[in-house]
Amino acid sequence: MTRMRPCLQIIVVMCVLVIAASGFGGTRMPSFSLPDVVSGKDVSSSEFEGKTLFVTFFATWCPPCMEEIPTLIKLQNKYKGDGFSVVGLSVDQGGAKIVKRLVKKKSINYPVMLADSITMESFGGVYGIPVSFLVNKNGNVVKKYTGYIPQSVLEKDLRKIL
Repeated sequence: MTRMRPCLQIIVVMCVLVIAASGFGGTRMPSFSLPDVVSGKDVSSSEFEGKTLFVTFFATWCPPCMEEIPTLIKLQNKYKGDGFSVVGLSVDQGGAKIVKRLVKKKSINYPVMLADSITMESFGGVYGIPVSFLVNKNGNVVKKYTGYIPQSVLEKDLRKIL
């Protein structure tokens, strides 16, 4: 029996590492309260409690960000009934007017807010865009994406945690 105990400990540690690497758990999504670019009203992260989120930092002048928008619209349409929402956080310096035009032009169907430096820093520092975070229903960030992400990858990861 004593020989089994170290083996059992190793197995438990390995299981914990596999679970952590597979995206279950994660770190808590930072709280925020930011102005919606369409309505101008503040939107709080608490409004998304209990939902699976895809939080993306983007800008209107960023080609990969613009390429991702049709995919995000499709995901919002497909999974919103499953307690899912895309959350767009614009890093544009020109203000809400520019981003509001984009929302209308592209018929963006998910909430879009203006990110501030505090929110960017809270998410671990946003130094390039697009950068996105998959958040589970418990409010934990389970995956970070840097750059353009194909729809097939996003859907595969999303289905794992819905």
